[in-house]
Amino acid sequence: MSVTTTTHLNFRGAAREALDFYRSVFGGRVTVVTYKDADAVQNGSEADWVMWGEAAADNGFHVMAYDVPSQLPWSQGENPFFVSVRGDEAEEISALWAKLAEGSTVVRALEPAPWSPLYGMLTDRFGVTWVLDVVAPYNG
Repeated sequence: MSVTTTTHLNFRGAAREALDFYRSVFGGRVTVVTYKDADAVQNGSEADWVMWGEAAADNGFHVMAYDVPSQLPWSQGENPFFVSVRGDEAEEISALWAKLAEGSTVVRALEPAPWSPLYGMLTDRFGVTWVLDVVAPYNG
């Protein structure tokens, strides 16, 4: 069993540019799944926006990012990041979820998603938004 935490940055149309910039600074690679790739386009002008992306390097640098779609509230500098907790096993993530959920506001219930066996989002009683999920292989 293992769990990792990663800073998950939130943008509005600039996630790919930011990830490319961070890769240029820290090295490594960028991986991006667009809303079009995930068949999740709700606004045609946002089809090529990043639904999920990461910049990761062998030196240990790792950030994730996405473009907040226009139907959701977003203002630069407000709620600029999530903390992502990823685990290998559903039982482990479910146990962490149960503890974090005490006194929290659930944004998205912990349940299966098209990209993960379990995925959920909550904002804890301190105002920190957490994304928890079970790692799934990427076959893009």
